[in-house]
Amino acid sequence: MKDINELKSGLDMIKNLEKIMTGLEIDNPEKFIGDMGINLDEMDEYFENSMSPKRVLNYTNDSDNKEPEYAYESDSGFDLRSSEELWVQANDRLLVPTGLRFDIPDGYEIQVRSKSGLALKQGLFVLNSPGTVDSGYQGEVKVIIFNTTNERIKIEKGQKIAQAVLCPVVNGKWVDLVKVEEIKEKDRNSNGFGSTGL
Repeated sequence: MKDINELKSGLDMIKNLEKIMTGLEIDNPEKFIGDMGINLDEMDEYFENSMSPKRVLNYTNDSDNKEPEYAYESDSGFDLRSSEELWVQANDRLLVPTGLRFDIPDGYEIQVRSKSGLALKQGLFVLNSPGTVDSGYQGEVKVIIFNTTNERIKIEKGQKIAQAVLCPVVNGKWVDLVKVEEIKEKDRNSNGFGSTGL
């Protein structure tokens, strides 16, 4: 009896589909889709938004600095600026505030990296480069700057001091640390520093 009811239901569906299809112009795809009640513009917008590789990175800025931005679409990072005027003593390190706080999406981290121009021209670089800002951290991002020179260097308020790169990462909730008796051998084994030649 169940099979007969399913068969009747299937036949009813075919009849309803036949009614819907009657009068539709299949040789004109856009009109056909429109007659089916589908809005192509809405469909394009849906796929553009759902398939876009863009990620949203919410932030607050408690400084007077320019808002963070990518200088070019092809850039990996955006600039971090000092929110204060500071001096870095010769051969010393300093924690530089930026006034920025981020809501980093789960599965991502911000890596804080040196700016090549700052390192080359002034001898300043991010000491723990890359610094890691975890997705669970929502405090102000501060940058550890090291002065490699024999003179103290002034960091101006609003000066670019580092760059921030949003990177995908496998965080702790996806990793089980399992202690084992030994690690399986691989082709490289323990060959480390300089093992592939100079």
